[in-house]
Amino acid sequence: MPKITFTPDGNTIEVPAGTSILKAAQKAGAQVGFACGGVCACSTCHVYVKEGGDSLSEQEEKEEDILDKAFDVRASSRLGCQAKVSDKDIVVEITRESRQAWMDEHPEERAKKKVG
Repeated sequence: MPKITFTPDGNTIEVPAGTSILKAAQKAGAQVGFACGGVCACSTCHVYVKEGGDSLSEQEEKEEDILDKAFDVRASSRLGCQAKVSDKDIVVEITRESRQAWMDEHPEERAKKKVG
């Protein structure tokens, strides 16, 4: 099974081939946003694929359209809800936009950070 490592957290998880980056992030406890619930209707799960991007599922037109709405889009940008892993390990950097969306979706975690 392929491993996905999320930076800067360092969370790593093994998942079956065909798993989306977003589903893997949720299982690993990585702070990847998902305001639309993972249905390719927003860009809060925007990530940068640092290693292994060529082994992910192909980007489709809908993903490209939604990425146009994201901040700081790069050649390595993918939507976590759309990018599915094959049999190769990948390294994913969580964007600032995605991490902020996750914090907005989890106010209890945001409160913990302010207290600590």
